[in-house]
Amino acid sequence: MVNEAVLVYELELPIAFTCANGTGIEKGTLLTLSDPHTAAGTTTKEAIIAGIAAQEKIASDGKTKIAVYQRGFFKMTASGSIGVGDALISSAGSGGAVQNLVEAAGVDAEDIVGISEEAATTGQTFLMRLNPMTVNLA
Repeated sequence: MVNEAVLVYELELPIAFTCANGTGIEKGTLLTLSDPHTAAGTTTKEAIIAGIAAQEKIASDGKTKIAVYQRGFFKMTASGSIGVGDALISSAGSGGAVQNLVEAAGVDAEDIVGISEEAATTGQTFLMRLNPMTVNLA
């Protein structure tokens, strides 16, 4: 997978989320959260994040569960300029495709993926501390 999130340090074991049987999800994919407790590949900027896929899910294999990391340190790919300690959000994919990129959050960002542990610029890989959270700033 292009821009695959690569686990460096596991802080917690992955947990099971529901996923669509007909959808393929590659290991290391940044996943969006929907109701009820469902994960799918992220294609939008500042999506609500479930975590990162800990395993591959093959399309139409009859399985509707996928293991998801919600904590850990991962090598990610930057979209834009990222500084050490920046809060990160998911970056928009092109044409509705899963791009698996993260970017520095704006001052009013509510759906955080994690925190950068290293500085990076567009296309570079860097260490990110995965810690998905949603904060209501309204």
